Amino acid sequence: MAIKYQFNKTSLNDLNKQLKTRTRALPTLKNKESALRMEVKRAKSRSGELVEELQKALASYDHIAGLWNEFDPKLISVSDVVLETVKVAGVKTPNLVEVIYDIPPYPFFNTPFWYADGIAILKGLVQLGIESEVYLEKMRLLDFARKKTTQKVNLYEKVQIPGYQEAIRKIKRFMEDEENLSKAAQKIVKNRHIKEEEEAAL
Repeated sequence: MAIKYQFNKTSLNDLNKQLKTRTRALPTLKNKESALRMEVKRAKSRSGELVEELQKALASYDHIAGLWNEFDPKLISVSDVVLETVKVAGVKTPNLVEVIYDIPPYPFFNTPFWYADGIAILKGLVQLGIESEVYLEKMRLLDFARKKTTQKVNLYEKVQIPGYQEAIRKIKRFMEDEENLSKAAQKIVKNRHIKEEEEAAL
């Protein structure tokens, strides 16, 4: 990104302001990037833990796998997933509040006694699966924000701040050179006047 400037005081002041703004913002951006990196790791880890819990829970019901063939899948379904928005390091992320199930009434006396337990088991498994997905989405949003923050840090640190510093140096050098030339020109004019006055006096 080329920094546009002119060789004058107004441009110099403007560049100084821009440089100060970016220099002040850089530590905050770096802290945000670090916090986001940590939160991404945390969300990924939590999602992994939930998947592991789900797999362990599924494995623990292997001994009753044959019973599921008798279970009526219409007895339970997810009707809604309630989410809330939580800000993590300044990024809006989803948080699971509750999973709402649709359990139509069924005749207790005409169905196997373990159906109630089966419904409770499925609720627990679904809860783990949905919560894991929510954490994956949280991780995706946080990682996207982290990448954008990293880009901004790199832009400020490697492009804009050195660019503004270089532009300020060039303007200062130009203004110093201009001032020196002006002083030199004044000296020459002054010396010429003195010489002319001396010649006129003779």
